[in-house]
Amino acid sequence: MAENKLRITPKLPKGEDGYKTFSIRIKNETAGRLDQLALYSGRSRNELIGILLEYAIENCEIANS
Repeated sequence: MAENKLRITPKLPKGEDGYKTFSIRIKNETAGRLDQLALYSGRSRNELIGILLEYAIENCEIANS
């Protein structure tokens, strides 16, 4: 008879999970708009910030003046 074992792997130390934690300073209005997006989308502010930042990085262009 096969055994059904729960396999638990060691948790990676903070900083080694592919994510970095840092704080940002944003306008109150921007924070409010972000909270509204979170409310309507059912996603956390953190998730939305990640999605929005990835999109911005992929779709930005540095203007040479």
